[in-house]
Amino acid sequence: MALSRHATGHANNATFYRGNRRSPWWAVAFGMLGASLSGVTFVSVPGMVATQGMTYMQMCLGFVPGYLMVAFVLLPVYYRLDLTSIYTYLGVRLGSDACRAGAAVFLVSKFAGASVRLFLVCVILQGMAGAGFRLPMAATAAMLLLMVWLYTRRGGIGAIVWTDCLQTLVMLLSVVLIVAAVLQREGWSVGDAVRQVAESPMSRLWQTSDPSARNYLWKQFVSGAFIVVVMTGLDQDMMQKNLTCRTLRQSQTNMVVNGLLYLPVNLLFLSAGVLLYTMAAREGIVLPAKGDAMLPALVGSGELGDMVPYVFALGVAAAAFSSADSALTALTTSFCVDLVRRPADEALRRRVHAAMCVAMWLFILLFDRLSGQSVIDAVYTLASYTYGPLLGLFAYAALSKGRVPRAWLLYIICIFVPAACYALTRVSSSLWGYSFGYELLLVNACLVAVCLWLTGWLVPAGTAAG
Repeated sequence: MALSRHATGHANNATFYRGNRRSPWWAVAFGMLGASLSGVTFVSVPGMVATQGMTYMQMCLGFVPGYLMVAFVLLPVYYRLDLTSIYTYLGVRLGSDACRAGAAVFLVSKFAGASVRLFLVCVILQGMAGAGFRLPMAATAAMLLLMVWLYTRRGGIGAIVWTDCLQTLVMLLSVVLIVAAVLQREGWSVGDAVRQVAESPMSRLWQTSDPSARNYLWKQFVSGAFIVVVMTGLDQDMMQKNLTCRTLRQSQTNMVVNGLLYLPVNLLFLSAGVLLYTMAAREGIVLPAKGDAMLPALVGSGELGDMVPYVFALGVAAAAFSSADSALTALTTSFCVDLVRRPADEALRRRVHAAMCVAMWLFILLFDRLSGQSVIDAVYTLASYTYGPLLGLFAYAALSKGRVPRAWLLYIICIFVPAACYALTRVSSSLWGYSFGYELLLVNACLVAVCLWLTGWLVPAGTAAG
């Protein structure tokens, strides 16, 4: 809260929405790293190695061309149009109905994705502290969101650029200290740890033998590239931070550096998972079957020392704030700028910001009742359904100058296509033996774009196409 106040000073709407376009690129790049990782990477990625090895790196390699596409295809368009909300682009190309449809899809997508991320952290903090105070999950989630609201309500994105840097630093230091605790317990040097990881069967990087598998190399590589395009380049949350940089060149530098940093950081998390599982096997420690529960259980058992639970708690708290703060700001921005078209109304912006906190709290409680799968898998699976229509809308807007459907058809397409894709995943494995992975995102987007093209003739001539 102190950092937020110091960074923004006398904040106004320009500070909340655009950070007055004066954020240094290196601060945006480092802060975005923590926001992209979030509590999902902190907890789920180390636990993945038991069942999938290090094949998650296949997707991380795909992230690099994805970041390049965002930097050199999307960012020049956003800066040329001087956008506050990136969904204004849809309005420029396809008319106001498309802008509102894109914003509506984003609101649903971001609520779902951010709530899943924050839910995981709430579960951990609830288990570590909330249960001791006999607090229900609803109270734990409410306190976290109250804190986020307090330090973002004035400065918005202008404050978040700097608070994200602090959160990223704490998160990375936490995993380094946890690895150091493992090395100290086992008497390993850094070189010993590298050899343990390299020689472990869990260090398998590639899956090239079964094209129908969800983690097949080319599926994950291509899916990784387009996941970055939609979850970063078409996401108001991530792009709002990038658009606070002074110039396009600085924003592009930030994007490329952020993409390259993602590789060693994810390798660190995966290596930590291998070391933790190796230590548990050597010491005869029984771990939970579910990967998401491995790190919290091992930390909570006291096997790594008395200080590690506090280090871990700080890390997941930082992850919680980095997941929620920019999401709430982006949701507020999109609602005020795209849906109600009142970006200058500061009183409305404050009310909407508070309402978004309440809505996210309700989403977390809903997911608490429905959760069952790995959280990182849940995040990317949700993205395949909810961000697919966004990718289809942007692709159609960029490549076509044809007519577009009326508003009611836009919304029907954006609802019908994900539902049809869900039905496709249910029948494909039983009929053809093919299991869809995250490439479902591309199928979803292509179907939306095709439906837009097929129904475009229903709109009278003269629809906006800039």
